[in-house]
Amino acid sequence: MESSSVPTDAELAVLAARVATAMQQHKLMLSAAESCTGGWIAKTLTDLSGSSAWFEAGVVSYSNEAKMSLLGVRRETLERTGAVSEETALEMASGALIRLNAGVAVAVTGIAGPTGGTPEKPVGTVWIGWQRRGGAACAQLFHFTGDREAVRRQTVAAALEGVLKTLTD
Repeated sequence: MESSSVPTDAELAVLAARVATAMQQHKLMLSAAESCTGGWIAKTLTDLSGSSAWFEAGVVSYSNEAKMSLLGVRRETLERTGAVSEETALEMASGALIRLNAGVAVAVTGIAGPTGGTPEKPVGTVWIGWQRRGGAACAQLFHFTGDREAVRRQTVAAALEGVLKTLTD
């Protein structure tokens, strides 16, 4: 999936408010496992007063070691597919759901740039995973454009939009 629109702070706030409403309607808690966004999802959500009623926890698992120890991502997965992969995003989402005691989890792993890209995984490559308790984890590949901030903003927006979709599927 390609994206070219970089959301503003105001647009992210509106999206966060929609997530808040949906989480409360479903009486579920949300957790986030973040790598390339460095806690931006959790920050966007907790900017809302009263977010403790529906936001459980966020983990910034930047290193592979943190992904393994905090979220239960398997070493074999990281060695076989790399940190920026569908499999890692799925395991991060599942780990956040279980270890952070949530009803819904979102996980992001990607290459925000400007360095770190490869021909196979260029800057802007982001995998986002979601899982609802009792359901299967799913993940989606994105190829965002722009500088580091633009990639991260687009990732936060796509992650939150996916939470809404997870609640309505």
